[in-house]
Amino acid sequence: MGDAPAAPVPILMYHSIGGSDRLAVRPEAFAEQLAHLRDNGYTPITFGELAAGGPVPGRPVVITFDDGYADFHERALPLLEKFGFRATVFVTTGWIRDAGPYAAGRPLGPTLSWSQVAEIASCGIEVGGHGHSHAQLDQLSDAVLRTELLRSRRLLEDRVGRTVTTMAYPYGYSSARVRREVRAAGYDAACAVANALASGDGDRLAVPRVTVRAGTSLAGFERALRGRGFLADHALTKGYALLRRSRYAVRRLRGTV
Repeated sequence: MGDAPAAPVPILMYHSIGGSDRLAVRPEAFAEQLAHLRDNGYTPITFGELAAGGPVPGRPVVITFDDGYADFHERALPLLEKFGFRATVFVTTGWIRDAGPYAAGRPLGPTLSWSQVAEIASCGIEVGGHGHSHAQLDQLSDAVLRTELLRSRRLLEDRVGRTVTTMAYPYGYSSARVRREVRAAGYDAACAVANALASGDGDRLAVPRVTVRAGTSLAGFERALRGRGFLADHALTKGYALLRRSRYAVRRLRGTV
């Protein structure tokens, strides 16, 4: 990622703060994690700042949120502002509460409105793309994939009033074909999952993150900051990636994509 920092950087992946699913982190736990970052000398930057490859603080960390749930505005943003921390929110544009004729997909909980997205951006939070309908991008035909990527980016840029150059893959799924289309759609960098730390010599369109879940203890959070504690996740990810490539190949042979 350009002149990236010498040490690998943890990119934390959150979803909901205060929701009820297995990825939803309690507000109290989130506040404790932010305090841990502050007390241990971490400086949060946005994903775009890291991907740009310019100078970064001595101990950078990136805090990201997927999907665009309403509780980011209600619970996460006040805590981030309290600590003076920056973050990146990857928004699924078809899930926006007042998406109107552009509504697409089925959000798993209450989502942000367009006015809240604009307010978040005005607070120094980076807004990135997360697809339009939260589709599994690696299973889409080329034409549908292009529409999914371009519509998301154009809607965000129109509503936020600034260029959008970063995104995260829904479910973390991508492929070489998807990454080519992501670049063609105008994105400079994209987040996967992978549960590993980001290094300067990695693929800018498949930057790894580490998952923070509902059950992540403070000790587990510290291990995640060092890219540890994800052996089971790594094994499942590799096996499932092979299955998905095979599934897409079969669908292409049958002419269903």
